[in-house]
Amino acid sequence: MKIIAVGMNYPLHCKELHATEPLPEEPVIFMKPDSALLKDGKPFFIPDFCRQVDYETELVVRISRLGKNIAERFAHRYYDAVTVGIDFTARDLQRRFRSEGKPWELCKGFDNSAAIGDWIPVEQFATIQNIRFRLDIDGCKVQEGNTCDMLFPVDRIIAYVSQFCTLKIGDLLYTGTPAGVGPVTIGNHLEGYLEDRKVLDFNIR
Repeated sequence: MKIIAVGMNYPLHCKELHATEPLPEEPVIFMKPDSALLKDGKPFFIPDFCRQVDYETELVVRISRLGKNIAERFAHRYYDAVTVGIDFTARDLQRRFRSEGKPWELCKGFDNSAAIGDWIPVEQFATIQNIRFRLDIDGCKVQEGNTCDMLFPVDRIIAYVSQFCTLKIGDLLYTGTPAGVGPVTIGNHLEGYLEDRKVLDFNIR
């Protein structure tokens, strides 16, 4: 199982973190190792190697078929469920790595940096490109988005990624975060929602 993630896939998020950079012309892809997965409501422990860990709430897609060089018009056949996930980012490390022109996988791929919620079959939604999702922290909404605002829709991302690496059953696709990212602190209670259904619930320690 591999975790494929998309950066800079919502215009307003691009502006909040990369205001001086143009919008990407193709999907920005990075990977997380399987050791990054945090599931079953287990707590997230802030690591001691950074001073700021930010939440990035995302729609996550579960790959259900083996595929390579998938045509965009057939991509919908290759996933079966969606949920809410959190792409945790060691933001201070990311800023330093970027300023030094170094790869920044370590600030994204550390242990437990990919929280994942409960799966909902994709057929329960009219279209994957019009799903509302949000994150509440301590009972207050802090981030929300709709997949209709993606720069690159899910099927296009799948077609793009499958040119480079074979998609396998159980692979996870984190599809990017909207505007509103921010830091977590010890004691926070995080709840993630698809439409009005809570699918993610865990604590920060």
